[in-house]
Amino acid sequence: MFDSSRPGELVESAPPRITLRNAFAHPFDSAIAAARTCYAPRLITAEEITDKQRLNIGAATFYSGHHTVYQHAHFEFGLENVSRQFVWSFLHAHPFYNSEQQSQRYVRLDRAQAYVPPVSLFFDEKSKGIYEGAIARAWNYYRELSALLIGDARNILNDIWHVSPMSHPRRLQKIERSAEKRAIEIARYALPVAAFTTMVHTLSGIVLHRLWRMSSASDTPSEARAVIGAMVDEVKKIDPQFFDRFGTEPLEELPEFKDSQPAASAGECFAREFDAKLNGKTSRLVDYSPNALRIIAESYRAVAGLTASECSDAEAIDRLLNPARNLYRLETLNVTVHAPMMRALQHANYTFAKKISHTADSQDQRHRMVPGSRPLLTLADTREPDYITPMLLAANPRAKETYDRAMHDAWSAKNQLLDRGVPLEIALYVLPNAKSIRLYESGSLLHLLHKWTMRTCFNAQEEIFQASIDEIAQLREVHPELARYIGPPCHLRTGITTPICTEGSHFCGVKVWLDFPNTPRRI
Repeated sequence: MFDSSRPGELVESAPPRITLRNAFAHPFDSAIAAARTCYAPRLITAEEITDKQRLNIGAATFYSGHHTVYQHAHFEFGLENVSRQFVWSFLHAHPFYNSEQQSQRYVRLDRAQAYVPPVSLFFDEKSKGIYEGAIARAWNYYRELSALLIGDARNILNDIWHVSPMSHPRRLQKIERSAEKRAIEIARYALPVAAFTTMVHTLSGIVLHRLWRMSSASDTPSEARAVIGAMVDEVKKIDPQFFDRFGTEPLEELPEFKDSQPAASAGECFAREFDAKLNGKTSRLVDYSPNALRIIAESYRAVAGLTASECSDAEAIDRLLNPARNLYRLETLNVTVHAPMMRALQHANYTFAKKISHTADSQDQRHRMVPGSRPLLTLADTREPDYITPMLLAANPRAKETYDRAMHDAWSAKNQLLDRGVPLEIALYVLPNAKSIRLYESGSLLHLLHKWTMRTCFNAQEEIFQASIDEIAQLREVHPELARYIGPPCHLRTGITTPICTEGSHFCGVKVWLDFPNTPRRI
């Protein structure tokens, strides 16, 4: 049982705050005008749409599944007081959106601000008190770990940057700021997934329709209904007919839950089976296109109008991947899907099984063109603590002991809530960012190439970096010809163009390009 005597604090909570920052002036009429344009000899404007067209064309397009017309209208929302668990489990669990989200890696969270469900979802005040106590304790651990880790981070950074007490004060200040960020980046693993976040979130009208319909399809149905419902209400204020004409409501019964009745130990059994398949890796290659080299080469020749005698498979691969020959590889603006020759890389696909923390996966899932099958935690819960430990914590015995205690307290609180009859949906919010997430992830070489370029940079999140290193190593085993020119921007650009590092003032301080992938990452 967790130690209820630890000092706590008041947990700040509030209803979600949703603001519509930007939107189309006439989204519904614009959609109908777009539909009419398909069958007109000229461009139709929204001002020309009649009531009869709204009724007939609206119903004909929406109910028959011709939804692209509702994709033109976009809505830019400001979201405040929403949980990280909701964002991970629902809002970012699909590819059709854009978000700019407050970073827990770089923003110190001094106040305990988190999602606290209404007491009706707890059944009684005592359960609500257990929940709030767990949130407050997690924040105490966050502060404690931040203080314990900053010295280690400072020492490593001083060594990397060759800093001494005699160094220029500005350099010392920069190292101190960087050490603080490294410390809170790791300490955040103790924060609960209930923690509030803030973001700018933009999506199309049809995606908002779908989110409203599917708002129960996650681990956070209550919060999702509240947030998506508020987004829908904001759109109705500027154009009620965009939703009112169709009257869609959230689905009440979902196959995922109807067909899954896991036993009490099902989560542990699944975790053991999955981890055995990983065989010690963060990410393991479980499937791939066996004829990738040939099909990529043939696809390139189809684009370039070449025969095999004019361009061999090896030559085609080199033209595509060698940054000295293909300047698209050096672009910081990711133009690969717009480059005719680069589309040849879309025909080779790879699938990985991987295990990373909730907080790392929240970043990993932003690579939307490398989609994953992520768990419903309500169907894969474990009674025993199940978490990831970053290397800075593992190397500090005192911090590690504090961290393990934080993990134990979080799971104890969750289990106590469950034992009191609190629904899993609510109890899971007290789990930490460190919670292990097991998933399958697939992507074409085109989109994996972009991910591996970005995430093998030493500034990348630790777990995603390690997963990417694992993945490239396994690609090298099955398709060595493809792995030769894969790595961070500095690895690709050295000897070809400047600057070698594209991070500017955020340069990690390590000349990774001299010996990638063998350069050790220390922090």
